[in-house]
Amino acid sequence: MAVDRTPPEPDDVDQIVGQWRTERPDLDPSPMQVIGRITRLHWAFDEQLNRVFGDYDLGRGEFDVLATLRRSGPPFELTAGELRDSTMVTSGAVTKRVDRLEHTGLVNRRAAADDARGRLIQLTDRGRDVIDKAVEQHLLNEARLLAGLTADEQQALTHLLRKLTQTLPPYGG
Repeated sequence: MAVDRTPPEPDDVDQIVGQWRTERPDLDPSPMQVIGRITRLHWAFDEQLNRVFGDYDLGRGEFDVLATLRRSGPPFELTAGELRDSTMVTSGAVTKRVDRLEHTGLVNRRAAADDARGRLIQLTDRGRDVIDKAVEQHLLNEARLLAGLTADEQQALTHLLRKLTQTLPPYGG
């Protein structure tokens, strides 16, 4: 992997770290170099990703539910529990998202054949059309957001982020 080691221009995080080094030389603010940038990237990405979701009258959560159903394959249906596990949110959040998507005609609920109390959430034809279009735009948007990195740099970053993720407690844990 050929990663460009040319130092980029200093940014706000460098300034913050420099100030801490001056004011508290007894502390090591170097973790801020990573965490501060990840946090700023999260905010910037969130804003940019939500623009695409908004084009389809979706929030991030609704997009996530539709995408989860779509990538599950035919018949594009899951239980609420399966959706909860895949989207890593509470059952109440899944219910709220599914309620909104059902109201807009993008999913429907039906009783599970083997459990009358259980409900299956299924993409409607309209929901499948919306998510197919939205995910295309989403992936183009993500590629645009990463265009400042070469393919090798993206691969190196993917490796490092995966490694970092594996050292943290599970999401929500």
